[in-house]
Amino acid sequence: MRKLFALFCAVSIAVFCIAGSAPAKDKTVTFVDFSWSSVQMHNRIAGFVLEHGYGYKPNYIFAESVPGLTGLARGDIDVAMEMWVDNVLDWYNKAVGKDKKVIDLGPVFPDSPQGWYVPTFVIEGDEERGIEPMAPDLRSVYDLPKYWELFKDPEKPNKGRFYNAIPGWVVHDINLKKLEAYGLTETFEPFGPGSQTSLATAIVTAYNKGQPVLAYYWEPEWIMGMLNMTRLEEPPYDPKKWNDEAGYACEFPAARVHIGINADFLKNNTEILSFLANYETTLEQNNAALAYMQQNNANVETTAVWFLKEYKDLWTKWIPDDEVKEKVLKALEKIKI
Repeated sequence: MRKLFALFCAVSIAVFCIAGSAPAKDKTVTFVDFSWSSVQMHNRIAGFVLEHGYGYKPNYIFAESVPGLTGLARGDIDVAMEMWVDNVLDWYNKAVGKDKKVIDLGPVFPDSPQGWYVPTFVIEGDEERGIEPMAPDLRSVYDLPKYWELFKDPEKPNKGRFYNAIPGWVVHDINLKKLEAYGLTETFEPFGPGSQTSLATAIVTAYNKGQPVLAYYWEPEWIMGMLNMTRLEEPPYDPKKWNDEAGYACEFPAARVHIGINADFLKNNTEILSFLANYETTLEQNNAALAYMQQNNANVETTAVWFLKEYKDLWTKWIPDDEVKEKVLKALEKIKI
């Protein structure tokens, strides 16, 4: 995919250069800060490189998903480091596909998984903590009835507790359908936490006590960087099963999270195309960075610097120009965290 995209980039650069485009005079780049930490971190990582390596002045504008992406297509925003494609598919098909106002530069990290998780020690034990395996045969959601008592609901002790997503989230209702489709309503009771913080707290508290917990969650997130969690198997994703009538009886479709850049901005700033097109991280790196942020109560700027220091061998491959790399490395050396 990257090789095919590199070919596209080469063609794009040629077209832009033939058109006589040149870098913008003010050399500013505006990122959209959505309301979650990972995108704000990636904005600062890219912003640091563009500022110290390419001489741009980065700006960060806060916006929720729809207005932020609308601004990207309109040109009020230059770069979105996380376009959750499948969550905004109508917008994406129009802005990227039909109108070509936004160029898709590929994934910022691999397709983002979500599902039902348990602490790995529930299955494998944890010798260092003196925890014996509690459910050694637990692999799939279909194995849960055998082990429901491990997850006993304190309010309804005749059933296990499943920590659902937050009420009001679309996935909350999807999970209710899944419970029915997998035949788990007789052995498990869904519990809807009041907030993401409440959901995270329930998982971390149980984990730290060495107690089993079954919960919906997703990646990348700081919990996955701090805790050793296992996602339970579900039937492979099948579009025919992924609907209300079929009860969503398969695994979640992986969420595509891509980098987007305004097409007009790119025409005038082709020098940064290779860097942004090469920009790609792993889920593990994102989980680790978000865990660093959480454990150290760090802001996104500090976390971005930590990432650049921690994964130097990664990001230096994104930059084709050795002189640019050296400028960024020298700027990093001056910052202590």
